[in-house]
Amino acid sequence: MKVRLISITRRRSAAKDSHAEAIADDYIQRAARYSPTDSAELATEEALVKLLERPGRTAPVLVALDSRGALWTSEELAEFVRTHQQRGTQELIFAIGPADGWSEALLKRAAQRFSLGRVTLPHELARAVTAEQLYRAFTILNHHPYHGGH
Repeated sequence: MKVRLISITRRRSAAKDSHAEAIADDYIQRAARYSPTDSAELATEEALVKLLERPGRTAPVLVALDSRGALWTSEELAEFVRTHQQRGTQELIFAIGPADGWSEALLKRAAQRFSLGRVTLPHELARAVTAEQLYRAFTILNHHPYHGGH
């Protein structure tokens, strides 16, 4: 199963130079040891919709990061990933929305809404936290000591 972390942001150059971006990239590379994992930035929500609708392939499963979404523990996120691995999901996309939030149409397309908490985070930090949690989920599933059960 391929896991993708997508961020909708119009400001591309500043994010590429941030420390948070380097952290996110590091965790994406670590997660890729367990399952193909990558990240991308898209300029608009419409670009994400086009990605979801590419013809000739199985539609990806979309997880929209949203402050009104489910609050999962790291273990619950790991179980969500495991469920999709077992179902044979080909592509699982975790998407961080635009600054003004997701449209209702996009939220209806999402298989799941996931919240990092009730606080608002800049895109760069949300990417870093989500990337770390995806890596942590894979380490939980593979009984790696990184998580440590806390």
